[in-house]
Amino acid sequence: MNRLSLTQRTQAINCLVEGNSIRSTERLLDDHRDTLCRLLVEVGEGCAKLMDERMRELPCRRIQVDEIWTFCGKKQQRLTAEDDRSRLGDQWVFVALDPETKLIPSYLVGKRRRSEATAFMSDLSARLANRVQLSSDALNTYVDAVERAFGTDVDYGQAVKFYEAEPIGPGRYAPPKVVEQQKTVIVGNPEQQFISTSLVERKN
Repeated sequence: MNRLSLTQRTQAINCLVEGNSIRSTERLLDDHRDTLCRLLVEVGEGCAKLMDERMRELPCRRIQVDEIWTFCGKKQQRLTAEDDRSRLGDQWVFVALDPETKLIPSYLVGKRRRSEATAFMSDLSARLANRVQLSSDALNTYVDAVERAFGTDVDYGQAVKFYEAEPIGPGRYAPPKVVEQQKTVIVGNPEQQFISTSLVERKN
């Protein structure tokens, strides 16, 4: 059982949310990493329960979606034949964002495959109270996933960004600059000015 006080729990979660690692939080607060991991699981389960119960019938008008790359256990190129590739290696966090309120109505962690994209879109669709304008990048799996989850009851467009050809070398810390963006209507009648993934990408 987790024996940390409410104050200690709050401090630990604040550290982790601010980007500190488990081990650095362990050193800062003098709490064992196993205790911190148990706390993370407990808080995560509580957040998931709260999200499932309360994040329903949401009156969002526009939604932007994107994916954040991460890895579990080890990076993809380090995997061996003995490793469980469904659980280790590259993982993606699918994120939906309401650009007006900054609400995140849905997310999903998994591989960057059609099945995960479809599950993500189906969960998002189930949480919305009305027709929305949806924007994504040009990830091919989104087109089929949106069709399966929303049918034609959505205004969906893709925003594709093109970056300048700039050499990447020592001393370069910024991503390349966007030189062009193309907007494509996939289904429905989305407003061109709102076909964008800028805010969700910035948050990611």
